[in-house]
Amino acid sequence: MQFAVYLPPQAEQRRCPVIYWLSGLTCNEQNFITKAGAQRYASDHGVIVVAPDTSPRGDDVADAEGYDIGKGAGFYLDATQAPWSAHYRMQDYVARELPALIETHFPATDARAISGHSMGGHGALVTALRNPGRYRSVSAFSPIVAPSQVPWGRKAFTAYLGEDREAWKAWDACELIATVQERLPILVDQGGGDEFLDTQLQPERLQDACDAVGHPLDLRIRNGYDHSYYFIASFICEHFIFHMRRLNLAR
Repeated sequence: MQFAVYLPPQAEQRRCPVIYWLSGLTCNEQNFITKAGAQRYASDHGVIVVAPDTSPRGDDVADAEGYDIGKGAGFYLDATQAPWSAHYRMQDYVARELPALIETHFPATDARAISGHSMGGHGALVTALRNPGRYRSVSAFSPIVAPSQVPWGRKAFTAYLGEDREAWKAWDACELIATVQERLPILVDQGGGDEFLDTQLQPERLQDACDAVGHPLDLRIRNGYDHSYYFIASFICEHFIFHMRRLNLAR
């Protein structure tokens, strides 16, 4: 696995909190660090940014035709079906292995936040909801909030998890919201002009799920914005502010 790390100037004097960024379909560890313009905000706030790849890589790793399954499309879950289960353990990697590595080998504290885009937004939400106490905040841009209900998610879940739809619920943010005890505030930015808004993203499902149980959610529909990194770059500053309010709180 490859991952990108940005160390702010403050890391030369002290340990810093960490924001983990999960990218979307077809991406790798380079997309966010080259397109989002996040380094200036990480520098201003004194926070480390870690951006992992979106799937396992290598000649011995299972792959498939199409962009929405296989390499570049790990969906941040732990696959249970062959041939994917041999390497596609993205949840174990993101939630446990990678933070342990970062906190051992870099000047990082255990104050963590998590964010992501599209498939990575799904990954950020699910990872935070499945691991109470590990993250102080979670946000997303254009996330797949109900993968069990949309084509991208149904295709990936069938391949990685099998036909049992009950097993899918453990990887669906809208399903998890109904049962989690931790009320971690969620920030979501969604472009109103996103080409995938109605077919794949459907943020209203997350709003309804949060409203049903009183889970805090700030869902912002940004009219005129699409699914691109131009959209992310326009509002990433606000996500850093959101996360730093939580990361700077003493525990």
